[in-house]
Amino acid sequence: MSSIRKKPSGRYEARYRDPGGRLRGKTFRTKREAQEFLDRTGTSIGDGAWRDPALAKVRLAEYTTLWLENRPELRPRTRELYDGLLRLHIEPHLGDCRFGSLTTAEIRAWHAELLRKGKPGSVTVAKAYRLLRGILNDAVEDGLLVRNPCTIRGAGVERSPERPVASIAQVYGLADAIEDRYRLMVLLGTFCGLRLGELLALRRDRIDVLHRRVIVSEQGQELADGTRHYGPPKTAAGVRTVALPPHLVADVEDHMLRWVGPSPTDLLFTGPKASELYRATFNSAWDRARRAVGMDDFHFHDLPTPATRWQLGRGPAPRS
Repeated sequence: MSSIRKKPSGRYEARYRDPGGRLRGKTFRTKREAQEFLDRTGTSIGDGAWRDPALAKVRLAEYTTLWLENRPELRPRTRELYDGLLRLHIEPHLGDCRFGSLTTAEIRAWHAELLRKGKPGSVTVAKAYRLLRGILNDAVEDGLLVRNPCTIRGAGVERSPERPVASIAQVYGLADAIEDRYRLMVLLGTFCGLRLGELLALRRDRIDVLHRRVIVSEQGQELADGTRHYGPPKTAAGVRTVALPPHLVADVEDHMLRWVGPSPTDLLFTGPKASELYRATFNSAWDRARRAVGMDDFHFHDLPTPATRWQLGRGPAPRS
């Protein structure tokens, strides 16, 4: 399985067969160094820890490029997110690292440097760490690593600052302050617990006023180039039927009469020209509304959901 031979140059070549039966060799200055190498190699082969030395020379950036290309199942927005994390926060620091020298210490130094800069924020750093950990898990399966060096405890946990929760009076204040065509978005976001992406994808036939229900089956994702993509929610649990509170029925009927086209597939919420509603357009209207009611730092996803209203003891009753 292994042997040492002295070459005409006076150096010693250690030869062995890898787990696939291929004959390999490496040259050393002394016979002792060659024997120590064979002992280590034999142990790693026996333990199942041996890796092709050629793979250890692969650069991380080379692998991440192929990793992203070979993930056709990724949603467009997720692919765009991963591409940005790799391009902006991972590859500039670690892209030239080779798998044979990639260590936990190097990962720790990269992670600490991102946090030290303060830009990006800690949430983005956690996303970047989780992405790198997932990629390196696949690298282990592909035989480029013996073990994943991403072992920093808690590094992948997002710790967002606690956000405020609006009262029902504040919700209606925002709904009254925003442009009429977006008023129902605020109310459905609050009383039906719909996310902004889900609201952007709602269509006429997803609203069942007779049975007082909203069917959530899609969400709208907007890419950096302005392309809009409609697809199912991230998880199967995201496809659901939500009860439409009785006090919103009149608001829904009025909105559909004024702003929604007659086709069953017409979008429930559109922009000023009755075309697709882009986030930038809605965000501008939202910014004006929250400033008008003195809630400058309040985000759309801070709207109270049915669960938070219940926890706070606030019922879904309309204003008196």
